[in-house]
Amino acid sequence: MPSRREADGAEPESGRQGGDANGEGPGDERDKRGPVALARAYYGALDTGEYDRLRSLLDPGFVQNRPDRTFEGRDRFVAFMRDERPNTDTTHVVERVYPAGPGVAVRGRLLDADGEELFAFVDVFGVEDGRLTALETYAADS
Repeated sequence: MPSRREADGAEPESGRQGGDANGEGPGDERDKRGPVALARAYYGALDTGEYDRLRSLLDPGFVQNRPDRTFEGRDRFVAFMRDERPNTDTTHVVERVYPAGPGVAVRGRLLDADGEELFAFVDVFGVEDGRLTALETYAADS
């Protein structure tokens, strides 16, 4: 009988999400990796404040829909994340990755600088031609 992981195609995670474990640059992340690596690189870029790296992962037409607002366009999204986010000292803890399909879904928690949970989330990424094209974020307060 297959394990739950094998049955649902999910990859369990542990620990905090960091940057690229292989030390590869943004072009390498985008060109040589699939949706899971792009999602991991996205969280790594956000958590380390690497906004040029974040920009390189996103399609120019990138759109994020989330409970409180919608961002249309890569430049608008990156500008918000860099300059307008209420709290930039955060860490995404990735708990599970669901890689089946044309994109990837990620379940996790957002922590503040003290390690306190701000909220739980599920992110569903659209991927095309090696770039993140869309992000649907579902969030629940802790």
